[in-house]
Amino acid sequence: MSGADPEGDPGTDTADVPGEDDEESAMIRPKWGSDLFLIAKVVLATYALFFVVGVLSGAGVNATVGTIQSITFWAALFALGALALNLHWGYTGMFNIGIAGFMAIGAYTMSIAIASPDGTPAGFGLPIPIGILLGTIAAGIAGLVLVIPTLRVRADYFAIVTLGFSEIVRLSVQSRSLRQIGDTGYGTGGGQGIRATPVDSVVPWLFDQPIVGDVGGVILAAGEAVGIASSVTMRGMYTFILILFVVAFYVLLTRIAYSPFGRVLKAIREDELAAKSLGKRTDRAKIAAFAVGCALMGLVGTLWMGSRTHISPDHFMPLITFYVFVALIVGGAGSNTGSVIGGFAFAAFIFEGPRFVRTMVRANLGADFPRTAYGAFAEFGAGDPTALIGYVLYQQADEVRYIILGVVLIVLMIKRPDGLLGHRKEISAGVDLSRQGTVADGGRPAGGRTDASSPANGADETAAKDGGDRDE
Repeated sequence: MSGADPEGDPGTDTADVPGEDDEESAMIRPKWGSDLFLIAKVVLATYALFFVVGVLSGAGVNATVGTIQSITFWAALFALGALALNLHWGYTGMFNIGIAGFMAIGAYTMSIAIASPDGTPAGFGLPIPIGILLGTIAAGIAGLVLVIPTLRVRADYFAIVTLGFSEIVRLSVQSRSLRQIGDTGYGTGGGQGIRATPVDSVVPWLFDQPIVGDVGGVILAAGEAVGIASSVTMRGMYTFILILFVVAFYVLLTRIAYSPFGRVLKAIREDELAAKSLGKRTDRAKIAAFAVGCALMGLVGTLWMGSRTHISPDHFMPLITFYVFVALIVGGAGSNTGSVIGGFAFAAFIFEGPRFVRTMVRANLGADFPRTAYGAFAEFGAGDPTALIGYVLYQQADEVRYIILGVVLIVLMIKRPDGLLGHRKEISAGVDLSRQGTVADGGRPAGGRTDASSPANGADETAAKDGGDRDE
C-alpha cells in the first residue's frame, strides 16, 4: 500500500490488487491523478481552441501565441488568488473581500525592501528572495492583526470589515503623507507609486544562479535561434515560475484541507456551534486559517508585481478582489482543483477573450472605427454594419468583458450554483471509508477481496459511503 497521495486520501497501489477488473481498478485510482488529467484536458483544449480560431481568423501566429502566453500568465495569478481565497471562503466560510489590500501589503513591502537606496522613493536594496519573504510575512501579520479584534463578527459584517481594511490600505499608500517619510527618503511614492523598482528582475536574478543560469542561457539561445525575442522568452520563463507556485499552493492547501486542522475548518464552515460543542478551538483555527490565507495573498501580490517595473495604488482596486471571487465561483468554492480550473477559465474566456476578439477584428476590419456610440449608430443607419461591430468589439472590448462577466455569473447561478466542481464530495475522515481495506469494509487488507460472508457486505458498506462532506 502506497503513501498518502497529494489529494489527501491514502493512495492504493494497483499492483497490490492482482486480478481486479478495470472498473474496480478505476475506483481505487488516486484522485489526484484524475484531477491532474482534468486540468490538463481543460488547458490543452483551450490552447487548441484559441490557436485554431486565431490562425483561421487571420489574427496571425505571433498574436495568437502572445495571447496564449498572456492567458497562461493571468490564469496562474488568478489560480493563486482563488486557491488562497478557497482557504478562507471555501473551507472555513470566512467571507474575505479584502484580497486586494493584502496583495498590496505584500507587493509594497517587497518593492520597498528590494528597491535601490538611491531611488525615489528609496529602498533598502535587499535581495529579491528576502523581499518576497518579507512581503508574505507582512501580509500574514496584517491578517492576524485584523482577524483578532473582528473574530466574533459574522458573515456580511466580516466582509464589510475586510473590504474597509482593503480600502484603508489602498488609500494609505496613496496618501501624500506616506509618499516620503521625513528626510529618510523611504515611502510608498503616493499616487505616483514606486517607479524604477527592480521588481522585473526576478528572471535575471535566477539567471545569475549556478544551475538555473545555465539552463536559462540555453533556453534564450534556442528562442533566438527560432526568431523569438529574449524579452518574450523571459516572460515565458516567469510565467513558468508562476505555474510552479500554483503547484506548490495546490499541494499545500490540499494537505491542509485533509489534515485534522482542515477538518476543523470544514466543521466551522458547516456549523461552528456544533464544532465548539465537540471541544474544538474554533477561534484559534479561524485565526490561523485567516493569517495563512492572507500571507498567501501577500505572496500573490509580490509575484504579480514581480513582472512589472511600476507599482501603483491603482493596481489594487476592489475590482481585483471581484475578479478573484469570480474565478473561485466559476471553479467551485471548496475545491482546490476547481480553483485552478476556475482561474484558467476566467483568464481565458472572460479576462483575455474580449482582447483576443479585438485582435481578430483589427486583423480583418482594421482599426478605423467610430469612437462614440452616436457615430457608430449613425454609420450603421447609413448602411455600414462594420462600424457598429468595430465600435462594440474593438473600441469597447474592455467594457464587453463586464457584460460577459455578468452573463456568466447569471448562467452559473441558474445552472451550476456550486460552480464547475463545487458539487464534488470530500470525506471528513482521515481515510476514504468507501475504499476497500478500511474498517468500514470489515478490516480487509488494502485492495483485497472479500467473500460473500464478509460483514463488510450490507449495512456497514452502505453507511461508510454516507460519510462524505462537501468539496472535492
